[in-house]
Amino acid sequence: MERPPLLPRTVLTLAATAALIAPAAVVYGAERSPQAPAASWSLKWNPASGASVASAFEGAEDDRADSHPGVTHIYPYQDGFRTDIHYPKDVDTSTDRQRQEVRGMKQDGSAVKILKNETWRIQYQMYVPDTLDATTGFTHIMQIKVGDVAAPLFTMSLHQHSDGPKVEMRTSDDDDNLTEAGAANMAPVQGKWSDVSVEVKAADSGAYADWSVTTDGREVASYKRTGLDLWRGKNYLRPKWGIYRSLNSSGLQNTYLLTRNFKAYKLQ
Repeated sequence: MERPPLLPRTVLTLAATAALIAPAAVVYGAERSPQAPAASWSLKWNPASGASVASAFEGAEDDRADSHPGVTHIYPYQDGFRTDIHYPKDVDTSTDRQRQEVRGMKQDGSAVKILKNETWRIQYQMYVPDTLDATTGFTHIMQIKVGDVAAPLFTMSLHQHSDGPKVEMRTSDDDDNLTEAGAANMAPVQGKWSDVSVEVKAADSGAYADWSVTTDGREVASYKRTGLDLWRGKNYLRPKWGIYRSLNSSGLQNTYLLTRNFKAYKLQ
């Protein structure tokens, strides 16, 4: 049976439909450039509960001036570490200050290094007793440095301001000048366990430091500072923990610092 011829309008409609379909087929069949994988954090350091000081850290500056012989000031304590400092007995090699600190990170016997242009996040818990006071001079309880030279690039410090004791971060420029930032009331931090997070990008320019302290599930201190220079052209960066304070302050006393649950992540 002979089919009736298509009407002119039907022919036009089918042609238009084909024109619409054809480009779509080309688009769907085209190759796409592969997407880069999303950045992720990789755990690089996590000392086991009950680890020794020597297995968790690169080194310890435990009474390096031998001012209090026969006494261990930094040692495993419960599921973390304890740092003791005695006033005025413990004196550093620079006699206007006290220092009891651990330095660097060690995993499976090897140093964990923060290298140029890398981004790292360091997390841990700390307990600051009411005997560890803010001072008019410097009192640092965490630092990030290039080896043992020059001023720290970052510190978490306890500083007595005109309106009361504060916990704050400090960062340094290429001339080792420290700038205070993010000062927050110290009271919520004392006498309780707090979660600390420090994220840094180690670079000559475009670096940043992002710091926070959380107590009882509430963020009690935080600050992010951008546009920093957090590299000094040598070696690698390493964190330090403990008590490093000036003796040029009144009201100093015997005290301690507890730390635990250390983790360090590298942005991949």
